Amino acid sequence: MSGLSQSAPPWTTGSAKIDALIRQNGARYGVDPYFIYCVIHQESGFSATAVSSKGAQGLMQLMPGTAARYGVMNVNDPAQNIMGGTRYLKDLLRLFPGRIDLVLAGYNAGEGAVIKYGQTIPPYKETQNYVRLISLRYLRRPKTGQTPEKPMPRPR
Repeated sequence: MSGLSQSAPPWTTGSAKIDALIRQNGARYGVDPYFIYCVIHQESGFSATAVSSKGAQGLMQLMPGTAARYGVMNVNDPAQNIMGGTRYLKDLLRLFPGRIDLVLAGYNAGEGAVIKYGQTIPPYKETQNYVRLISLRYLRRPKTGQTPEKPMPRPR
C-alpha cells in the first residue's frame, strides 16, 4: 500500500492541514477544490502571512473589506481565510455563471470593475495576467483518472 488515501488530491500545498481546509470549503460551498488551490497558489504561494502592497492578506489575499464582508476576523488564520475566499469565489461563480475568466477577474480587480467594463476582463495588465496564469494552471488539471462531471468552460 502506498500510504496515500483514495481521496488524496493529485495536488498539494505542502500542508495536509491547508489541503484539508481547501477540500472542506470546496465541498461546503460547491467550489472545485483545485480551483481554490490555483487561486491560493497565485495569490500567496501558500503563505498564510502574505501581505500585498495593496493591503490584501493571508492565503487567499483578502482585502479588508472582503474579509469583513465574509466574517473573517483573523485573515492570517488559514481556516477563516480559506472560508472567506471560497465564499467570495462562490458568489463570483453565481454572478458570472460559466465564465471562469470573469470570476478570476472579479476576484483580482473586484466584481465592480468587471461590471463597469461591460462583463469583460478589465483593461488592467495585472488582472489580465492573473486571469491568464490561473486559467492555464486550472485547465491543465492534474490527471486523476476521473472525468469531471461538468468541466469549467474555457475562458473567452
